Amino acid sequence: MHPKKIFEGVYDVDGKIATLNSTPGKRAYSEELKIADHKEYRLWNPYRSKLSAAISIGLRNFHFKNDNKVIYIGAATGTTASHISDIVINGRIYCIEMSERNMRELVKVCELRPNMLPILADASEPNSYSDYIETCDVLYQDASAREQAKILLSNSKFLKKGGYAYFVIKSQSIDISKKPKEVFEAELKTLENDFEVIERMGLEPYDRMHLFSVLKKK
Repeated sequence: MHPKKIFEGVYDVDGKIATLNSTPGKRAYSEELKIADHKEYRLWNPYRSKLSAAISIGLRNFHFKNDNKVIYIGAATGTTASHISDIVINGRIYCIEMSERNMRELVKVCELRPNMLPILADASEPNSYSDYIETCDVLYQDASAREQAKILLSNSKFLKKGGYAYFVIKSQSIDISKKPKEVFEAELKTLENDFEVIERMGLEPYDRMHLFSVLKKK
């Protein structure tokens, strides 16, 4: 079994997406560990991670590098962030999460991964944590909130010009009375002065009523 490289730090291990485990022998959640070519990989379940789902569907734009600084809005318990941690092994991930319950689990993950920094905060108030964050190469947002585009805009001050934003739009968190397509278009329109949309896709069959988009800061 020889892993095939999909993107920098992302591999196909026996037909499944995986990252090289930066903490061998330890799991971040309940992921399966696989040994291939004498190295340990963590299988990246697309039903547990929207970034893995996007890769499974055929994501073309993947801009995470091993020395990147990443701000992650809505890190939850750290599932996706832990895989990004494997990829940006020489970088840093600023994990913003407002749920104290999620934060308790996130802290456990961060204790094993020194390039992950947990920050308990409301992402709609970025000034409350601006002292802790340096300029980032990538912004990743997967937040259950009503004003998702506005949250991304307010946090884009941490993203360098020409940097990339991975924006997961959850239509049901914004307006259940509108068709998801209408919600997606309205959210992206809010961003058009500051970002260029370079890729977008639905996440079926892994997630319904979500749009995964890749944006470039103008």
